[in-house]
Amino acid sequence: MALFGTNGVRGIANEYINPELAVNLARSLGTYMGSKGTVAIGCDTRISGQMLKSAAIAGALSTGLNVIDVGTLPTPSIQLYVRDYADAGIVITASHNPRQYNGIKLIAGDGTEFPRDGEKEIEKIYYSGKYSIVSWEKTGSFRTDPGANDYYIRSVINSVDAETIRSRRLKVVVDTGCGAGSLTLPFLLRELGCNVLTLGAQPDGTFPWRNPEPTPDALTELSKLVKVTGADLGAAHDGDADRIVFMDENGEFLNEEVLLAMMAKYMLEREKGPIVTPVSSSQRMADVAKDAGVELYWTAVGSINVARKMMEVNAVFGGEGNGGLIFPKHQYCRDGAMACAKILEILANGHKLSELAKSVSQYFNAKTKIPSVNTQATMEKVKYEASGLGLKMDTVDGVKIWYEDGWTLIRPSGTEPIFRIFAEAKKQERAEELMQEGLQMVIRAEKASIPNE
Repeated sequence: MALFGTNGVRGIANEYINPELAVNLARSLGTYMGSKGTVAIGCDTRISGQMLKSAAIAGALSTGLNVIDVGTLPTPSIQLYVRDYADAGIVITASHNPRQYNGIKLIAGDGTEFPRDGEKEIEKIYYSGKYSIVSWEKTGSFRTDPGANDYYIRSVINSVDAETIRSRRLKVVVDTGCGAGSLTLPFLLRELGCNVLTLGAQPDGTFPWRNPEPTPDALTELSKLVKVTGADLGAAHDGDADRIVFMDENGEFLNEEVLLAMMAKYMLEREKGPIVTPVSSSQRMADVAKDAGVELYWTAVGSINVARKMMEVNAVFGGEGNGGLIFPKHQYCRDGAMACAKILEILANGHKLSELAKSVSQYFNAKTKIPSVNTQATMEKVKYEASGLGLKMDTVDGVKIWYEDGWTLIRPSGTEPIFRIFAEAKKQERAEELMQEGLQMVIRAEKASIPNE
């Protein structure tokens, strides 16, 4: 059984994600690092976070690693801290997952998510149970640093045109959902001269305000407050604040794919260079790249794949169509507060978010999922059928098929035995048709991959 999923290890807190797992995963990291170096360890606001963080600290110290406890903070905050002050990091978070979940995510020395090959090595150590436990006099040193969030806020401010933003005195409604962003985003925005109204901005790991996932149906109060107060913008984080979504000045939810393309366009207007996004992202990104005359690189799904490719090709921008935007001059990871500061920079130059949303191509989407008995065999048969269509296709993650008027992506889930089918076209009806064609392709492949009884 694979230990790491798309983003670290996740499960129900105190069941699968328990102190024993946290201790041994930290021990595995310490063993991988040769019992040398410093690891920063922090958590989001989930009520099981302190328990799991304490266990991870104990495990790391037992292998001889020095530990800095950076407290409760957003994931991009600890990533920045690790890049500048540590050799690796551990963050206890389940990101957008429901209240009962928690997870453990490893951070590489450059502040990015741990590379896949590194995760595989640590996984081997974990399942072997052979840890480098040091003698009593070689156990690591321990200290706390309560300044990680302040350091992060300063870094974001230094990465945008702060004076122009301050001059506009923008009104922003913020919904941090009682998550880790409660400790950073409202304070950042006030530092940028904004008039800030908050919802769910008290840290609370039971998430009494809403679920950590900032979906449109969970943000009705945010929408109302934007409209009632005449705010310029509404913003909402997920649980660990590496992603962010927005409401425009009319209280309308801004589609995350539109946000991604809109931001790519803005960044390319200021600096030409490659952009990077997963194969699941909208054709809007290809349109933006074509208009700017730059290269677009498609990657497998997962922010680590996007970040690594960005580093490889020296990209000027990248991200996913889920509110996860990456600004390389700040850091190579999804960063919700940085994305919000950039949006403010755009608005400060006299634009309205509703107008900006119309500046990129319009497409329509459809998606579904279907259980699978044998995902690997089915995927091979899907690829074989797709290759016979005579159409452009990409197999970096599942199979993406480009038609004249849209595309279909068929890929196995990284966390459960299902196939996900995505489709996009200029008309909703065509998107639905392409999705159904992809679904039927999976059904045929699934039947063919099951041996006759």
